[in-house]
Amino acid sequence: MPRLFHVSEHPAIARFEPRSVPSLDSGVSGDAVWAVAESHLPNYLLPRDCPRICFRAGPQTTADDRERFLHGADRVVAFEAAWLERVRTARLALYAMPDATFAEALPEAGYWISRAAVTPQGVTIIEDAIGALIAAGTEVRVLQDFWPLRDAVIGSSLEFSIIRTKNARPRP
Repeated sequence: MPRLFHVSEHPAIARFEPRSVPSLDSGVSGDAVWAVAESHLPNYLLPRDCPRICFRAGPQTTADDRERFLHGADRVVAFEAAWLERVRTARLALYAMPDATFAEALPEAGYWISRAAVTPQGVTIIEDAIGALIAAGTEVRVLQDFWPLRDAVIGSSLEFSIIRTKNARPRP
């Protein structure tokens, strides 16, 4: 069982109650408490509403795509320059979650769910999201335009997660 976490901008959550799924696209129905496996944690070390493109090589990734997108990095998290100040000033709460009631929900995304309420084991405050990403071995890229990289990553052989697209600036 991997270590599980929940990232929030709310630093004083004493108990997580199951709630409706944030997106019907998740394939999960019913109320749940969500957690993310440590392997996918860097995808969530930004303010919740920040649109981002997260990617890394997987078993099916071609050498060309490794070179084109990763440039030697293990993992990349990219977001719009318009969000840079909010990312710099974000204060994130990283909750360590007990694994007792969690079941894996979406392995490719690192998602785990609990149908029962969960009391976190502890919380760590992250004052420097960019520093936390770098410490996790993630290359951070700040984009002037979200859409070209998003479209290219979707068409690649990389493993990826694109989060909060609806909050990106409109396509030019």
